Amino acid sequence: MRPQYPAHWEADVVLADGGTAHLRPIRPDDAGLLRAFYSRLSAESIYFRYFGPRPHLTDRDVTWFTNVDYDNRLALIATIGAEMVAVVRYDRVEPKDHAEVAFLVEDAHQGRGVAAVLMEHLRAAAREHGIRTFIADVLPGNHRMLRLFRQAGYTAQSQFEDGVVRMTLDLSSTETALEVRLAREHRAEARSIARLLTPDSVAVIGASREPGGIGQTVLRNLLSADFTGPVYPVHRQVRAVAGVRAYRSVSAIDGEVDLAVLAVPAEGVLELVEECAEKGVKGLVVVSSGFGETGPEGRARQEELVRIARAYGMRVVGPNCLGIANTDPAVRLNATLAATLPGRGRVGFFSQSGALGTALLQRVAQRGMGISTFVSAGNRADVSGNDLLQYWEEDQATDVILLYLESIGNPRKFTRLARRISRRKPIVVVKSRGAPDGHAAPVLGLPETAQRSLFEQAGVIRVDDLTQLFDVAQLLAHQPLPSGPRVGVVSNSDALALLAADACLGAGLEPRGPVNLGARAGAAEFAAALADTLPDVDAAVVVYMPPIPGDATQVAAELVRVARDCGKPVLATFQGEMGMPPELRVDGEGSPARGSIPSYPAPEEAVRALAHVVRYACRSREPAGLIPSPPGVDLAGARRIVADALAGSEAPDDHHEREVEIDATGLLACYGIEVWPAQIVLSADEAVAAASRLGSPVVIKSADPVDASRAGTVRMGLTEPVAIRQAYADLAALLGPGARLAVQRMAPQPAVPTVVGVVQDRHFGGVVSFGLGEVAARLLGDQAYRLAPLTAEDASTLVRSLRAAPLLFGRYGYQPVAVEALEDLLVRVGLLADALPEVAGMTLDPVLAGTSGVVVLGARAVLRPVTGPRPDVGPRRLR
Repeated sequence: MRPQYPAHWEADVVLADGGTAHLRPIRPDDAGLLRAFYSRLSAESIYFRYFGPRPHLTDRDVTWFTNVDYDNRLALIATIGAEMVAVVRYDRVEPKDHAEVAFLVEDAHQGRGVAAVLMEHLRAAAREHGIRTFIADVLPGNHRMLRLFRQAGYTAQSQFEDGVVRMTLDLSSTETALEVRLAREHRAEARSIARLLTPDSVAVIGASREPGGIGQTVLRNLLSADFTGPVYPVHRQVRAVAGVRAYRSVSAIDGEVDLAVLAVPAEGVLELVEECAEKGVKGLVVVSSGFGETGPEGRARQEELVRIARAYGMRVVGPNCLGIANTDPAVRLNATLAATLPGRGRVGFFSQSGALGTALLQRVAQRGMGISTFVSAGNRADVSGNDLLQYWEEDQATDVILLYLESIGNPRKFTRLARRISRRKPIVVVKSRGAPDGHAAPVLGLPETAQRSLFEQAGVIRVDDLTQLFDVAQLLAHQPLPSGPRVGVVSNSDALALLAADACLGAGLEPRGPVNLGARAGAAEFAAALADTLPDVDAAVVVYMPPIPGDATQVAAELVRVARDCGKPVLATFQGEMGMPPELRVDGEGSPARGSIPSYPAPEEAVRALAHVVRYACRSREPAGLIPSPPGVDLAGARRIVADALAGSEAPDDHHEREVEIDATGLLACYGIEVWPAQIVLSADEAVAAASRLGSPVVIKSADPVDASRAGTVRMGLTEPVAIRQAYADLAALLGPGARLAVQRMAPQPAVPTVVGVVQDRHFGGVVSFGLGEVAARLLGDQAYRLAPLTAEDASTLVRSLRAAPLLFGRYGYQPVAVEALEDLLVRVGLLADALPEVAGMTLDPVLAGTSGVVVLGARAVLRPVTGPRPDVGPRRLR
């Protein structure tokens, strides 16, 4: 029987060079692994670890090292394939929150970042068991280990004594430690994708002579693209495929293989993955179907595929995917099933759908756009959009990122990455409302409006369909960003010019008076009009739709000439063409270069794309913002309240998750948020007495949150005992027997009722919602959402995102409210939602926003125990 330890202590990780390894606690049955590992160590590595020669481990040593209690003593090992390549351990010492720590990494794997990632996981496990300080004795000559401790990002002290450097590390979280972890994760994941997209050699396994077969199709596409390295067809029964020598197995190939494309029946894939591992293949593209999309058996096969690949250091694209491509002239990789591959461009393109991927690439090519790289992830069992974001952030050949998403494996990580990357490179996303069977990531639980809000918070351009995806992409790829919403329209059709201006107004842009040149306008007239328009606008839409054939080439040449150096985006409806017409192109490396003018079939489509880009440009120029640290926050006190409430709740039965509902007054007080007291009353006399204690005027209302949202269940402005008794009687009769009523001091008027909420989504983490409390707003679902924690800018946009937000700013007869106080409340609630994942849900209702501040009149919270690491929190791991 294996010893028990938390499941999240096991993890697949990406190393610094892009390879992968598996991390887990050591077990007693690892004695053989440990002996073999030790036998491969150099004398120097042993000397640095034990401060002297230790040629072999005794049986006693092995027993001691492999038998740990996972509390006072813990060792984590890294394995690649069937071999152990590194171990890190701690042993608790006095005082009890201290532990001695030591590392040992096999010489062949030193420099790959194994020790750094082991350190992250050991620290997380130690913190779970109350250890706050690591102590390490290191020989002065062990520069790698000294550098590891000093660059970990934690507060470190060193002392030299008796020929040994004693390092003391405070394991408390710091901003520096977080930055170090995220930077290492970024470099590792970017490198792992680079290994896939820039292989020196490719093997196609399952490349048969059968015309139209999947393997042969991939092989012919590789050859047609003129891949710059060797291509190895693999087939057990034929000597050559497509005129290229074939090999009976991967192991029979006489050269190294960086990338293997698997195009064999699903039943044979796992055996081939192990063969690729033995060959030293660095990455796999599995185009075969028959995995997670087929049901439980296929899903189990898919999980085993990923497990084997990661265990041997390989990343996997797919299964059930279209493949990958790289148009770099130094690579020229088309390892896809798509014969039509766009030319070289500045757009990186990720698609989850394999079947749809072919159509998407055809659309890109038809529009005359180019791409830098393309990845179809299929079932997305391993490589995901998040991995590609890390790669494209560093890729100098990619300026624009396109994502077609059906699921998001780690939404919280996605929003973190997108928020950073989108400030430098625009990210355009089409997100379907569901995910096909077989995807490794589940469908998101948040409503569509919440998902849109979180995409907006991340700076992503979310579009509704594939047409818009490419409409926006071609503008971003070839024209500069606009500096504002002012739009000039130049046209030879009065009707089309008016349509363009109306579309601008509908999209929130600011059109200037259209310039109508008349049906017979030629190149000179268009050039002059565009040159006159551009100085006073931020972007221009040119409509050229001659009623009779004109000199389109000359008109296009003049438009390109005038627009090229103006620094403002110019887009066109050019004879109804779509994409990048040859006349409007600036020649690039086989595809249009920067300065080319995109064309749209109708002016409305051009304006729609421009509106997306204008909003993106405005957001990207706003400050990134920092998470505020408002005064009056007592995190330790809040954690005690949560722990006490959960400890005092009854254990659930086997079919229900333990939850406890509490009055959130005390919890919010720890975050500097006052909830006005409300006293439950059981009679009219008690209501009068409560009003006397609280002070007049008071309100009487239902104490049940469900009844409290009903119209007519609140009596306001009560001062006299007679009125209080009558109000109590009226409400008791209205709500019926058993109804509970509460008396509360009346908040200053006038005020706008609002509602603030928190939900812990198991994929996104803490999410803060905001809406107005009026019945119409509730019925219409006028709510906005932001991922916790909130920056000051997040809180500001959250308030202003509502359709009914003008009511807070003095419109329609309302008094302007204290918006700054409302934003401060949202920031504090966001900090609570982020720091206390046990708060599964919380509602502040109503929150009255008045002219001088905000008043919280009621708050309830639902608490739920948290098991395992939170999304995108803790040490690096592949999920």
